[in-house]
Amino acid sequence: MAFNLLLVEDDEEIREIITDYFTEKSNGTFIVNAAKDGEEGLQKLYSDDYDLVLLDVMLPELDGFTLCRELRKSSDVPIIFLTSREAENDRLYGYQLGCDDYVTKPFSLAELYAKTNALLKRAKGMVRHEIMKAGSITLDPYRYTVFVNHEEVMLAPKEFAILKILMDHPGKVVSRETLLVRIWGYDFEGNERVVDNHVKKLRKALGSASSQIKTVFKKGY
Repeated sequence: MAFNLLLVEDDEEIREIITDYFTEKSNGTFIVNAAKDGEEGLQKLYSDDYDLVLLDVMLPELDGFTLCRELRKSSDVPIIFLTSREAENDRLYGYQLGCDDYVTKPFSLAELYAKTNALLKRAKGMVRHEIMKAGSITLDPYRYTVFVNHEEVMLAPKEFAILKILMDHPGKVVSRETLLVRIWGYDFEGNERVVDNHVKKLRKALGSASSQIKTVFKKGY
């Protein structure tokens, strides 16, 4: 099965590197079509069907956020943002617009390929779509949604990530160090207090379900 991908990226070298890597790695299964700016990307989206879009955020003429917004008016094609913008608000805004994942520049080609491959499999129904449930909390890891008693709650990316990790380990203690490494990375220069602050925000967002997250003294959650 061949997959038709659209890459919208204004850096010619990055376009060529991604195209060559994806073509070789997939043995021609990934057919990469490239656009150098948002306007060209939009024209290509109107003129052809794509299985996934790799979309740079900072584009001339028409930026990635605007292009994503336009695309979501008529299509649910999977979108991965390529961006040098690491601010949490930017990521949350992208998810609200309807993107499916983020890769931050400079990125690993292997990571981008793996995320693309996994997202395509989910979109094509090649993996089981599992809804996670714990008490009154329901989490959809692929649609990036959380419901408490059937009412949707909006979570920032890090609060969503914390909740998913905790729901992946029901009844088990997840240490602050584990959460810190998995969400912020090994090279994060802050301390474990940042985890506590985000758990506090998460509990506030969950409202009546906040008591489902238990603090284990000196160990974690």
